[in-house]
Amino acid sequence: MSEQATSNPPQARRLLVVLPLVIFLGLAGLFLLRLYGGDPSKIPSALIGRPAPQTALPALDGLEKDGAPVPGLDPAAFKGKVSIVNVWASWCVPCHDEAPLLTELGRDKRFQIIGINYKDSPENARRFLGRYGNPFGIVGVDGNGRASIEWGVYGVPETFLVGREGTIVYKLVGPVTPENVNSVLKVEIEKALHAGQ
Repeated sequence: MSEQATSNPPQARRLLVVLPLVIFLGLAGLFLLRLYGGDPSKIPSALIGRPAPQTALPALDGLEKDGAPVPGLDPAAFKGKVSIVNVWASWCVPCHDEAPLLTELGRDKRFQIIGINYKDSPENARRFLGRYGNPFGIVGVDGNGRASIEWGVYGVPETFLVGREGTIVYKLVGPVTPENVNSVLKVEIEKALHAGQ
């Protein structure tokens, strides 16, 4: 009996040493799985099915399109039109990659493309649009990032699709790419264009 009594404390001590390590490894594994285990573009948005934020944003100083100043964002711009809202910045590397695709989308006049310029300098934003072309009929400047928070932006770039009633119907997290522009974004645009007809 004395042998059992002396062998139990070392086993209990080993268990107390190993248990925190097992718990730590389990939590670390769960964290890594959640961090790297999914497609960030599949992150759901709490705003889908809700009205677009009613945030007015000033125009990008000095930006013109077809010889006229490009207006800032007025929430009334969403009523009666299907709108693509792209949150972008000149310092955002994926924004450079998606810019030609947005310019191509901008040729389709059945919907409007609105840009929200996120925490950028006016000079850099204008230079960016001069380099790639300006697909935006409206560009609102979100200098402090508050409007992007209201839109539920995780990080730039992000693209929202707003239906004719001013309701957000789709959100694309991450850049518009050659892979998702046809298979996802254009499909969602067509659904929005045909909704309510």
